[in-house]
Amino acid sequence: MFKVENMSLYYGDKKALENINIEINEKEVTAFIGPSGCGKSSFLRSLNRMNDLIPSAKISGLIKYHNKDIYDPKYDVIDLRIKVGMVFQNPNPFPMSIYENVAYGPKRQGIKNKTILRQIVEKALKQAALYDEVSERLDDSALKLSGGQQQRLCIARTLAMEPDVILMDEPTSALDPIATQKIEELILELKNDYTIIIVTHNMQQAARISDKTAFFYMGELIEFDNTDKLFSKPKNKQTENYITGRFG
Repeated sequence: MFKVENMSLYYGDKKALENINIEINEKEVTAFIGPSGCGKSSFLRSLNRMNDLIPSAKISGLIKYHNKDIYDPKYDVIDLRIKVGMVFQNPNPFPMSIYENVAYGPKRQGIKNKTILRQIVEKALKQAALYDEVSERLDDSALKLSGGQQQRLCIARTLAMEPDVILMDEPTSALDPIATQKIEELILELKNDYTIIIVTHNMQQAARISDKTAFFYMGELIEFDNTDKLFSKPKNKQTENYITGRFG
């Protein structure tokens, strides 16, 4: 799905990432772990060019999505962000109804037919395991939902655009344990149809839900392997020290 070669990222003169090489498979959950400030969120945002929004950001190397260089000047960034959707750390529903939150993207893409929009909204809410909880109140404000429901609504909003990939930047860090469990169960369900890449500070979460894990430290990708292997027999001493709690 993604092939990254010799990728480096700077914010002005500050190095955020250096010489990253990684391949990310489709229909797997890939977790990025590492201490705060190690570059994992910066790397996540590079995969759908969200760093373009930061004027001082400079990138070198190659990031290929379906074998096409996403930083090629001719590459359609809007299309990239539709296919590579993003769910942020804090739920960010729009101040409008539940229905309009999910229909917003498809409407912007020119879909006007109310029957089709209704089908898209219903499908996305079902995929996000939220429909049964909100089906009777789709016209209510999304801001009335609980934090966990708001995050699942944001996932539904992403799914309504029919992406290939869902990027998740610490999607449960603002949620309680019950809401966190629901999101984790949802991620395991969604990986049957989508490629999911998640940044998490919670190593237990990475161990529970991911197929592969990448450990970042000081802007470098230290180790990348199958999750069970990385946690049980890490090849790198820094990885071992981090996952055993010796630093971080």
